[in-house]
Amino acid sequence: MASTTPPVLSLRALNRATLARQLLLRRTRMPAKDAVRHLVGLQAQNTKPPYHALAARLDGFRPEELSGLMERREVARVVTMRSTLHTHTADDVLALGPFTRPVGDRGVRQFRKRLTGVDVDVLTALVRELVEERPRTPKEIREVLLERWPDADPLALTVTARCSLPLVQVTPRGLWDRSGQVELTTTDVWFGPQRVREAPPVRPEDVVLRYLAAFGPASVKDMQTWCGLTRLQDAFERLRPRLVTFRDPRGTELFDLPDAPRPDPDTPAPPRFLPEFDNLLLSHADRSRVVPTEYRDRTWKGNQAYRTFLVDGLVAGIWALDEGRDGAVTVTVQPFAPLTGAQRDALTDEAGYVLTTLGRGPFDVRIGTFAADA
Repeated sequence: MASTTPPVLSLRALNRATLARQLLLRRTRMPAKDAVRHLVGLQAQNTKPPYHALAARLDGFRPEELSGLMERREVARVVTMRSTLHTHTADDVLALGPFTRPVGDRGVRQFRKRLTGVDVDVLTALVRELVEERPRTPKEIREVLLERWPDADPLALTVTARCSLPLVQVTPRGLWDRSGQVELTTTDVWFGPQRVREAPPVRPEDVVLRYLAAFGPASVKDMQTWCGLTRLQDAFERLRPRLVTFRDPRGTELFDLPDAPRPDPDTPAPPRFLPEFDNLLLSHADRSRVVPTEYRDRTWKGNQAYRTFLVDGLVAGIWALDEGRDGAVTVTVQPFAPLTGAQRDALTDEAGYVLTTLGRGPFDVRIGTFAADA
């Protein structure tokens, strides 16, 4: 039988499909916990991005909902995908931790030469003892390790400690409108050893299906970019009979779930304000479905990301939030190209919705420049 050439999906078709999976094509009325699970976690290198991410995606979201989940230990802040901090459901913390373990192991290997004389197994046991006695700050952990190994590189010790154990950032860190320094303990302490032991194993194929549900259609390299792992081709091949395939405009093979939403490319896409490091922008090897090529280098400064906003589904500029001591809030919108009057009005309305959702106000929305290098 002659093979059938997979259909080509335009960038606009990929854009609309991805926005639909990401709950950005229209706001969804969904519990925050379900959204965190559907999105396979929220990037959380800073404390507020998970709240901004859900405000952009959910109808009726209130930040107290996510904070409550954190306080009840139903979601938590942990290092997973790409060896970066994410907010995950408790179930995903325990399921995805072993899946992403090779990323942490790779991080340890990269610093191994700077750990002369350090027994990593002994270091791991010592860190476990420390953080299970009580939550510890990274500084406290590092100081104890340097007492034991004074000639070791401090950064290498810190990275090895971070990557060698499944560590949770405990509350109040990450709660809405509350402050707290980073303090760490193990998943055994935070969720209970029995729950950790009883967590069902996750297969790579299971994670592939969830990735496609949240980020597809996508290539093998796309998923590898998202999670930081390599050699996932075999998992896709085992799933091939259950998936559909497409090609992008460059000819790259894309996989997808048969019944996943792939809206008409002409479906309107409302403006959205995204937090820094939003996974929409970090989870594909080829980001052109969301980030126009000419703007690729304008959303970052060094290794720090600006907050971005979408117009017609594409990154169109960056934005900043200034919260004054009197409670007044100013949102500065810096577009990469001139906006129409209708686009300005829509962005102002969207900013107002988000700020009201997050309990902020009074507020002012301005079109201006705050980052001269962007």
